[in-house]
Amino acid sequence: MFELNSVYSLSPAFAALLVLIGLVAGVINTLAGGGSNLTLPALMLMGLPADVANATNRLGVLMQSLAAAKDFDRRGQLVRHDLWNILKPTLLGSLLGAVIAAFAPSEWLKPALLMAMVSMALLILIRPSIIAPPLGTEALAMADSPNSAWTLFFAGVYGGFVQAGVGFILIAALAGSLRYDLVKTNAIKMVCTAALTMAALAVFIWQGLVAWVPGMILAVGTVVGAKIGVRIAITASPAGLKWFLFIMTVMASAAALLKD
Repeated sequence: MFELNSVYSLSPAFAALLVLIGLVAGVINTLAGGGSNLTLPALMLMGLPADVANATNRLGVLMQSLAAAKDFDRRGQLVRHDLWNILKPTLLGSLLGAVIAAFAPSEWLKPALLMAMVSMALLILIRPSIIAPPLGTEALAMADSPNSAWTLFFAGVYGGFVQAGVGFILIAALAGSLRYDLVKTNAIKMVCTAALTMAALAVFIWQGLVAWVPGMILAVGTVVGAKIGVRIAITASPAGLKWFLFIMTVMASAAALLKD
């Protein structure tokens, strides 16, 4: 079993690289989603087992989500009146997904993580509209969109299990079903991500799977990236990240797969 106090390859150069990757992931996650497709393989290449990397990655995701949500709210883009109805199915799903990830055999988790990341990359390539679905101008009430509750529950399960690409599922529910505009969708998405990550992180801490030092180093980069992402969210098109995210995901996942 991996000891969290054991020595892993966290050299100053790798720590700097982790901050840089975290920054890029923070921007990607704020504008769309899928930044964990970069950070998860980076943590595994550092020497962390898949289950520890999966848990440790949540520190950066949580910190960037809180930072982005605060900045969106400061700019008046966070719609608060629907938050609780949106969060309930997301949180329930997240707890289920995290329990599955925490207790799944470690030899199963790495292939599952890599399969999820590569599948998300292919989905971005084949159907780029999932990143920027058609948007309406008004949000529908949760009571009028029962399918969105199930979509949010599924997003919670997926986010609790693997995190990578959960932003796309949340966007599909918030923009595709509830019809929020893209900026407000990203603002609410960050609140949902923070909530589901808190729930999942609690399970992982309970199971002793979090490597705090690399996790907090990663978080430094993701917070900076999130703040940059909020500033450009109003004018930037997340679809413009399609090719970059696809290429980086395939390269990073292949590198992690080939590592002993």
